[in-house]
Amino acid sequence: MDEIFARRRNRLRELMLEKGFDAVLISYAANRFYLSGFELHDVQFNETSGYLAVGADGRDILLTDPRYLEAAAKCLPRENIVIYKGAQHEAMSKTLKGLGRRIGLEMDALSMNCVRTLAASCPELSFESCDGMTEGLRQMKDSREIAALEKSFVLNHNMLTWLEGELVPGLSEKEVSWKIERYFRENGASELAFESIVAIDENAAMPHALASDKTITENCLVLVDVGCRVDGYCSDQTRTFWVGGQKDSRFEETLALVREAQSAAIACMHPGVAFADVYAQARNVFEKAGCAEAFTHGLGHGVGLETHEKPSLSPRSQGKLQAGMVVTVEPGLYYPQWGGCRWENTVLVVEDGVRIL
Repeated sequence: MDEIFARRRNRLRELMLEKGFDAVLISYAANRFYLSGFELHDVQFNETSGYLAVGADGRDILLTDPRYLEAAAKCLPRENIVIYKGAQHEAMSKTLKGLGRRIGLEMDALSMNCVRTLAASCPELSFESCDGMTEGLRQMKDSREIAALEKSFVLNHNMLTWLEGELVPGLSEKEVSWKIERYFRENGASELAFESIVAIDENAAMPHALASDKTITENCLVLVDVGCRVDGYCSDQTRTFWVGGQKDSRFEETLALVREAQSAAIACMHPGVAFADVYAQARNVFEKAGCAEAFTHGLGHGVGLETHEKPSLSPRSQGKLQAGMVVTVEPGLYYPQWGGCRWENTVLVVEDGVRIL
């Protein structure tokens, strides 16, 4: 029964009391794991490993089915575990009725049928959205999370250093993607953080290109966006390589602009700086160069238990950097029929600036 999870639940309780919730039902897998250590992944979209009910009065209850009893018992005492056998809504209703009247639900992670069923079976309860509460806590990483992230990023850096020498003419995007996955798994990763992006020449104009049978040729660009998971935490990095001895001047100029934009953004980052202002620093570099229209996405996003989590560095983002946040800084320029360049580092916000992971 790890004390770190109990401390996290107590932090959530403080927010619950501020908002007047008697209990919240955690149904989103990453939030459930963050608060209890129980099951980071649900098996599939329409099947859940279970739910965590957090009571404002200090009671915490894991609801799951018999397959997960032993895993649940490693997280909470047996008396705090409810096992349902094909009657999960009944178990959820009974548990929530015992925790109070005003209940927060993660609406984005529940089916409408589930919400309707709970409302119908518990007319005396008031159900409201608590979406974003746990995600807000997850934005600031603690020392154990930072240690796991550092391990994940060391492996990612090592893989990219190794990969550069593996990129040779004749290899397809799919073959490079498989090399990446094998390296990660054979060197300590539990899984990929996301499907590897390997994009050659014009395919690199698609920021989230899927690996295809297109092959590396002599003198071409290869964009690689990869991440792995170590101790539950993700890494995320992008590099754009040139294969061949005859570098294209357009490639060199484009990549130089991208890296200049990244440097400008990182230089301004410290606690108190608005998310939108960090994005603006990178975009200003592109605007001065007359190519801002080719920068088609936000500058970055949070990384932790998930590859994409709060906060977001975009022109519409509300909020400011705080110490403990971990965010990507990944400007890119994309030109259909030619290709694209992206360069991504992930940084930890510290008291006097940022540290690259």
